[in-house]
Amino acid sequence: MEFVLIPLVVMSAPVLIVLTVLRYRYVQTQARYRTLLQLADKGVDLPSQLLLEPQVAYCERRRAMVLIGVGLGLMAMFLTLPGQLDNGLGVARLWGIGLLPLMTGLGYLASWWLNRREDVRG
Repeated sequence: MEFVLIPLVVMSAPVLIVLTVLRYRYVQTQARYRTLLQLADKGVDLPSQLLLEPQVAYCERRRAMVLIGVGLGLMAMFLTLPGQLDNGLGVARLWGIGLLPLMTGLGYLASWWLNRREDVRG
């Protein structure tokens, strides 16, 4: 029973987090629309800024730094963990898992740098 329950809980946690965030955004949007409708019913002139959807600030540099940190942290964690896998190999051999977020972060950093250079030129 534990062999099924533990992986099920571990795998469902990210899904539940995403669903919670999506539900929060949905409730927030609905409350915003209700407020706009109430103001419109009262005859208040609505500024054009209230009718536009709020934009999330997109920052590739911040995302890059977070991913680079996660990648380096995973690599350091696996390199320092003691123990062995079932086949007798050390856990330290899993350090390469950290390369995926590290390289993704470096890609975001390069994209930020190239976009910044284009903005300066244009």
